Amino acid sequence: MSKGTAIVTGAAQNLGKTIALRLADDGFDVAVNDLPGNVDALNEVVAEIKAKGRSSSAHLADVTNEEQVKAMVTEVAQVYGAINVMVANAGVAKYNMIVDTSASEWDKIMTVNCRGTFLCYKHAAVQMVEQGQGGRIIGAASMVAKRGAAGLSAYSASKYAIRGLTQAAALEYGHHGITVNAYAPGPLESEMWNNIDADNANITGADPGTLTTHIKATTVLGRLGTFADIASLVSFLASKESSFITGQSVSWWLELCESVSDIYLVAQCEWWPRF
Repeated sequence: MSKGTAIVTGAAQNLGKTIALRLADDGFDVAVNDLPGNVDALNEVVAEIKAKGRSSSAHLADVTNEEQVKAMVTEVAQVYGAINVMVANAGVAKYNMIVDTSASEWDKIMTVNCRGTFLCYKHAAVQMVEQGQGGRIIGAASMVAKRGAAGLSAYSASKYAIRGLTQAAALEYGHHGITVNAYAPGPLESEMWNNIDADNANITGADPGTLTTHIKATTVLGRLGTFADIASLVSFLASKESSFITGQSVSWWLELCESVSDIYLVAQCEWWPRF
């Protein structure tokens, strides 16, 4: 028996794919989204979900285009009868100092991350309110949604926006039984992080891998996060067990501190690391 229907954007690969497969394991039918250029990879995700015994379908749409997002949500609702979970995962990042960031780079990051998430939240909420069954809306924030990071000015700004949007949406839709939360991880083992590490090396003159080594050395668990770690959090936020949690951007990160009291203070700040 299905637990309901989830949409996952940016699901052709990496974190989005891992989240989609985890939700399928949890018992959800999963509609996956990505850009037309990723159609082959997206269809492979659909096949993997179906192999798990769940229903799935591919939906090509640019999350920055309102008409396409609206059409995607409508189509998924028609195919499955309802939408119970929206995971607005699609996003982009670019490592660059502020003075070297072009206006076009800034605009692209803000458009994909902010506008894209806003449109997914908006049209998922419209559909969920119409259904009258409540729902889960989940966005992709970041640890830099809580304290900006050098070299990630546009990305930091976009993730701060998602954090604020998540809080506002939680206030607006709570009385409809809709919770709105975000996952806010630290660095993950990913192509995106490898690119950030390489860009940092190019800009600072450090050896490739220096940033990654530093991050691993200053975290309690001594490693980067994984897609599976974050998919587990999304699994919880999509579940009935999270029904009394809303407006949160949940961090998945803890830095080594100098004393127990420092660890306590960082924990009280939603696991935010000190640099």
